[in-house]
Amino acid sequence: MKKILFTAILSAFCISMKAQDIKNQLNPIYHGVTSLAIAPDARSAGLGDVGAATDPDVNSQYWNPAKYPFCISRAGVSLNYTPWLRQIAGDIDLANITGYYRLGDYDALSASLRYFSLGEVLTSLEADAMSIKPYEMSVDLAYSRMLSETFSAGVALRYIYSDLGFSQDDETTPGSAFAADIALYHNGYINISGHESQLGWGLNISNIGSKISYDDGNTSEFIPTNMRFGLSLLYPIDEYNTITIAADANKLLVPTRPTMDQYIEHMIETEGGTAADYENNFSDYRTWLEGEGYYNVSPISGIFKSFNDAPNGFKEELQEIQWSAGLEYAYNNQFFLRAGYHYEHPNKGNRTYFTVGAGFKMSVFSLDAGYVISTAQSNPLDQTLRFSLAFDMDGIGDLLGRRRR
Repeated sequence: MKKILFTAILSAFCISMKAQDIKNQLNPIYHGVTSLAIAPDARSAGLGDVGAATDPDVNSQYWNPAKYPFCISRAGVSLNYTPWLRQIAGDIDLANITGYYRLGDYDALSASLRYFSLGEVLTSLEADAMSIKPYEMSVDLAYSRMLSETFSAGVALRYIYSDLGFSQDDETTPGSAFAADIALYHNGYINISGHESQLGWGLNISNIGSKISYDDGNTSEFIPTNMRFGLSLLYPIDEYNTITIAADANKLLVPTRPTMDQYIEHMIETEGGTAADYENNFSDYRTWLEGEGYYNVSPISGIFKSFNDAPNGFKEELQEIQWSAGLEYAYNNQFFLRAGYHYEHPNKGNRTYFTVGAGFKMSVFSLDAGYVISTAQSNPLDQTLRFSLAFDMDGIGDLLGRRRR
């Protein structure tokens, strides 16, 4: 029962079905540690989950760690909090802390810690049921360096831990994995109508690493290896007002799991019979998946396989790309208004929503908020609110120095 309850919660995050007309077409990409796919900060959340090429900030670790050498401040720390899936439960939360330190004019170190709590879950519906508190967490460290005045690269190492509710008499065990990110960022300038505008692009391939197992290694799930590419244009209207337009394309580099329909078609072709003879043979379906080379595919092979394994060919491969676009208005680099849109094809999960956000920045700290407005019916992500509080270490140092004088 424990696993059923937990799976129901994860399914609500991964799949928000729009209507019965896509029931037989829904074919999302399955992977473990789903919390790694959740954007942690409010600024990018207000922009429709855009961040690969936006102006560098303290929360670049998740989106593109190669951006840190372009940060103006020497160091910064950010605290991020998201009450998650409030349409389903009131005790699911994502907390994240991120920080960076520029070692010199060209190098930077950065790190983050995220903790995703699934609240309290009952092991059964009986009167003597026990409660568990499943959670997922990750910690990472990144190094980034400017390779020219406009181009930088970064690498990150990550440890991942996922506990779905381990107990002595249950078949579910905690899982762990190691992963790495490879990131690139270009930040140049172009002249638009006499205004020097900032044009950037970014690429981040994240969570390249081992698989994770929840049953003592009997089977292993892929972690959410992901490729994100983005473009961003910052246009100064005048001395005090600027507008940023940004967009990201995002694809999971995880192979598509063969569907039950594919298994049934295979059995009819090889063994004969009708669909009714095989539609409830879940144990045989799992054995077939192992034989078809899904569970035993290595992580690196899975990355390459993810580009050409969709059952409906190239058309479905394009459906696996998620698109995000955002617009940010800034006044005097202190007050910010944001709006964005995120699209995921209905057959791949239907996480489609508008976002709005706002921010306020001082020399010492900044405060941001982001809000999700779902376009899909009964979407558990609707009304999701994120908060970020960031501290500028240079500003704090200046403030303390003035007080000492």
